[in-house]
Amino acid sequence: MPADRPPSRGGRDRDAAGRARNGRPRDGLGRPLPYGRQGVIRQPEGVVRSAEQTLVEAQRLLDAGRPFHAHEVLEDRWKSGPDAERALWRGLAQFAVGLTHAARGNPAGARALLSRAAGGLAPYGETRPYGVDLPGIVRWARERSDAEDVLTTPDVPRLTTPRH
Repeated sequence: MPADRPPSRGGRDRDAAGRARNGRPRDGLGRPLPYGRQGVIRQPEGVVRSAEQTLVEAQRLLDAGRPFHAHEVLEDRWKSGPDAERALWRGLAQFAVGLTHAARGNPAGARALLSRAAGGLAPYGETRPYGVDLPGIVRWARERSDAEDVLTTPDVPRLTTPRH
């Protein structure tokens, strides 16, 4: 459904298969904008990427200040990747959603999602699947979720290390 007009069938946007989809344009933090407004390009849903491609794209979006969109990329991997890795990708997606809530000014949402991400990633212990510093992300997420000013997100840990 084009994002320049409101839904017509039953009051809901639907994709070609008839599934409900929100076709409204979105801002850089994923918030819906009114129909007809210019939004940012949305991440396509259901893209199957390798773990490495997922991490590179999610990091690119985080670096661009678009944690909501990074969450969508991580969520695609969570839903399409191996069953044994679902908790990893779900935890990383929750981490990105926690950053989204912080950027949107929602301290309760930021605390809840950062805490949930830390809890979901903590069972990985000191492992670093695909080079992701899970111990560092867990530590940072716990510290921020307990911080008085959770909306301040200094020194966010990277999912991937920059290439030189």
